[in-house]
Amino acid sequence: MISGKASGSDAVNILSGSGKMDFNLDETHTLLQPSSIREHFPAIMKGKRICTNNAATTQIPQELLDMSRELYSQYDNVHRGQSSASIRITEKFEEAYKKIAAFIGSKDWRNVLLYRGTTEAINAVMYSLMTEFEDGDNIVTTHMEHNSNYIPWYALCREITPKFGRKIELRIAGFDRESGELDLEDLERKVDEKTKIICCTGASNFLGTKPPIEKIVSIGRKSGYQHPNGLSGSYVLIDGAHLVPNTPVDVEKMGIDFLAWSFHKMLAPVGVGGLFVRREILETLMPFQYGGDMIAEGKVTAEKVEYNELPWKFTAGTPNIIGTILAGEVTELIVDMVLGERYRHISKEERTEKAMEAIQEYERGLTQYLIDELTSIDGVTVYGPKDASRKTSVISFNIAGQHPMDVARQLDEVGIESRAGCHCATLAHHYLGINPPASCRISPYIYNTMEEMRYVVRAIGKIASA
Repeated sequence: MISGKASGSDAVNILSGSGKMDFNLDETHTLLQPSSIREHFPAIMKGKRICTNNAATTQIPQELLDMSRELYSQYDNVHRGQSSASIRITEKFEEAYKKIAAFIGSKDWRNVLLYRGTTEAINAVMYSLMTEFEDGDNIVTTHMEHNSNYIPWYALCREITPKFGRKIELRIAGFDRESGELDLEDLERKVDEKTKIICCTGASNFLGTKPPIEKIVSIGRKSGYQHPNGLSGSYVLIDGAHLVPNTPVDVEKMGIDFLAWSFHKMLAPVGVGGLFVRREILETLMPFQYGGDMIAEGKVTAEKVEYNELPWKFTAGTPNIIGTILAGEVTELIVDMVLGERYRHISKEERTEKAMEAIQEYERGLTQYLIDELTSIDGVTVYGPKDASRKTSVISFNIAGQHPMDVARQLDEVGIESRAGCHCATLAHHYLGINPPASCRISPYIYNTMEEMRYVVRAIGKIASA
């Protein structure tokens, strides 16, 4: 057991005896420079924290903290005021939608809806589609899903539609227990002409696995399911909570119908999640919530209600105004952090893609190092793909004879912030037969360094040998 509370650079003395931790040892990457990125984060620079629980929530840069204070000093509601403040904030609010749409490659910003997070976004899809399901339909998902992309569909099939006399089947595709790869053949067998929607993670928050989205889309398109709006083929919903922050995403090229993700996993504050919906679907989709601002101005009578234009038809009530503006801002701030003044001559879309490719490449280096080193430690089991190019920057592991909660506490004692539990990926833990259904998880992001990862490995090695 490692004992004695320590944090930040002081903690390195416990394990290496090397004195001060040098966070700038590994600046060999041509684009992403972690030392310059770290300067944007007061929690890291002042608190000297080793933040490796980024799959749950990332840290907030100083620019957004400053912007938040500035916005609150000129604060007013949007879409319903005539004051200069309301008009100014409304412009910033709507501009945020355009920035967000551009970040994920959506040609039209009106195809993006904003909710409180990935969970609410997926629930919005479920409730909006609920009345379209017919008796005998089915939904296909996987054993590697986050609870937020499983339980809404479980509830629809087992708890909601039965009350309306409809029987909807929930089918769950497996994955290879050794490699962590999705069993595409199993998924394809489960999809048929009655599969209304396929719900799949874009990157597992436990295994790290990135399923082949294009192949899943192809399987869905060939199903032959006939939707009420005239579209043919199973819809495909991708849970992008652990995909969008780390990977170049182009929803148009991917051909998906729905993409949900959260901004608190990509440097923004909590409370804002994105939902992309293909236009042909969105135009006929029923709203998830009803109330103010989703109604066309003055179009409410006792006989008829008319809804607002897109995307406001799906934004009932007062939105998270400041959170939305900050979410839009972070899509550009991430690119600027990574590229700086480089590539100003290329288009915004190309610059975003180049920045996200740099993030992906940098994190692969950190991830592969962790996989290689941790799998070499006696008693340590690492879950998911062992090739970092096939996964996101999530490394979940267990140490024989030690509860993952105890492992996480010992890591915290030497200043390493990890995460232990089922990570809301309960299905996958049970599928692997892990008892108790829990693991410890390290998830680096753009401000983490290779020296920090070496420190993490040394700490885990000490715990495993205790």
